[in-house]
Amino acid sequence: MPLSFRIVALALPLAAGLLSGCTLISRTMSEGITSVITPYKVEVVQGNVVTKEMLAQVHTGSTRNDVRDALGSPLLADPFHAERWDYVFTIKRQGTEPQKRSVVIWFDGDTVKSIDAPELPTEEEFVASITRQRSQPLPERKLTLSDEERAALPVPKAPAPTDTAPLGANRSYPPLENP
Repeated sequence: MPLSFRIVALALPLAAGLLSGCTLISRTMSEGITSVITPYKVEVVQGNVVTKEMLAQVHTGSTRNDVRDALGSPLLADPFHAERWDYVFTIKRQGTEPQKRSVVIWFDGDTVKSIDAPELPTEEEFVASITRQRSQPLPERKLTLSDEERAALPVPKAPAPTDTAPLGANRSYPPLENP
């Protein structure tokens, strides 16, 4: 193979790569590096989700066990401040707005004295707030066939009968019990 042919064979892919890189570089320069590379962001969910329905089960006079049954274990239960339970929730998820909520339950002995809570979402509102929006809706899927479509399907062939005996050892064993 002549030397000039080898040089051309190596130069063409190199030139094509460099030219395609030029468009990438010009796009990067005009729109920024994040237009080309989107880094992965870890979804961070911490704490207890407390919804309006859950908090409705807790009221003044409820016991600590009632609160734990309704809201779960508190994220913060300080032994030096035993009269206070903190339910903190944070979520950072790509494609949704970050959220942070804090519910504080104050106790007098073993019963609830007061509740400090912001306006909490309902369960449906919370699920909607953490659901990513799809860029394109899913196509509607048809799960049943009409009678005409079912009649147009080919009839499956019956399996051919086999007259052969099963393969394997044919052994005779003694009875398990003596007669």
